[in-house]
Amino acid sequence: MIDEIDTRLITAIQHNAHLTAQELGDLLNLSASQAGRRRQRLEQSGIIRGYTARLDPDKLGLAVQAFVQVQMHSHGPRQAAGFSRLIGTRPEIVSAWTLTGDADYLLRVYCSDLVALNRLIHEVLLPHEAVTKVHSQIVMDQCKPDAPLPT
Repeated sequence: MIDEIDTRLITAIQHNAHLTAQELGDLLNLSASQAGRRRQRLEQSGIIRGYTARLDPDKLGLAVQAFVQVQMHSHGPRQAAGFSRLIGTRPEIVSAWTLTGDADYLLRVYCSDLVALNRLIHEVLLPHEAVTKVHSQIVMDQCKPDAPLPT
């Protein structure tokens, strides 16, 4: 269980994971050691799974962001495991979800250009034995940046 102080701590570190124990303590009206212990407890419990940096895709030459829906014609465990292994090997696929509805998977991808996106779809995804259909949507603009989870 997390209490109100844990919730405030989680909110703070989602906005700035570099906060020191002293800075967290100041925000939470706790000592640095109490704030550090709370953060450590949240990490050990798995509520805080890790820390990452947010990178600018444009500055890294990743000009095309797209969402790719994948429909499977076969849903057996072997085919699903094979497809999961495939998408796990592709660095341009930054996240993937299984879904209900028409699409079985939704992939978020970043590519350098449309040629690279086309190659991913036609040379990697469509040739997989269980894939029957791929539908891509290219992101024109992101109106809301990826946000912290609600607490």
